[in-house]
Amino acid sequence: MSYDNVCKILAEKYPLEFAGWLLPKKPRKAKVLKTELSIEPIRADSVTFLQMMNRILHIEFQTLTESDPPIPLRALDYGSRLKRIYRLPVTQVIIFLQETNDEIAFTEEYRDENTVHKYRVIRMWEQDPALFLNNPALLPLAPLAKTTSLPGLLSQVAQSIATISDRGERQNTAAYTEILAGLRFEKDFIRQVLSEDIMKESVIYQDILQKGEKNEAFRLVNSQLNRRFGNIDSLITERIRVLPTAQLEILALELLDFSSTSDLETWLNQHS
Repeated sequence: MSYDNVCKILAEKYPLEFAGWLLPKKPRKAKVLKTELSIEPIRADSVTFLQMMNRILHIEFQTLTESDPPIPLRALDYGSRLKRIYRLPVTQVIIFLQETNDEIAFTEEYRDENTVHKYRVIRMWEQDPALFLNNPALLPLAPLAKTTSLPGLLSQVAQSIATISDRGERQNTAAYTEILAGLRFEKDFIRQVLSEDIMKESVIYQDILQKGEKNEAFRLVNSQLNRRFGNIDSLITERIRVLPTAQLEILALELLDFSSTSDLETWLNQHS
């Protein structure tokens, strides 16, 4: 799945949130247009058209600056056809996802000797990350925002994802974020930060962590007992295995005073 296609999915899944970001005033309604602009240069993988009550919003996501026809000419083409079809003002926003110095990413108009057509350009690497971190719909774009610390930004993103209460939504957001973060971060680092930081905030992870601590405590006690008294009867071992972590930790200290396995059995009888 391409990076710009992920953005298209997000824009069509959360049209009001994207319209609120890109327009001066958030509309009350936004409808995704499945308009087929039959003449080239339609690029369905990266273009989204939203219709509000009195405006059309054309959003286009770009990872590359090179295209045929060039982006400014394509904006002119889309803009004129949308206006002709819907007879509404058209706001066009080209969003560049990956940092570049190419002048196309800093160009906001098409111009020839007879025509001037203006559109808006957003360069993600110049955007304040707070806007994206505080909005679950825009959150997957946050790793591409402005920062002085790339690891710190991705950690913040992971923490924001962890606050999404709905498990399915949290998993989807994490997946979208992982894909888009690939424009800026190494894959191994993305998976390390997202998996660890997100899971640390989840009930499931805490349960896994607690089980891991209990297993570690049991191994410690079992190792100490076998070292002091040889192989322990399997029935006693099972009684130890089911002890809570806190009791295992206490046993690890108190068994230092045991002189035989009978002391162990007495302790288990007292704490079962």
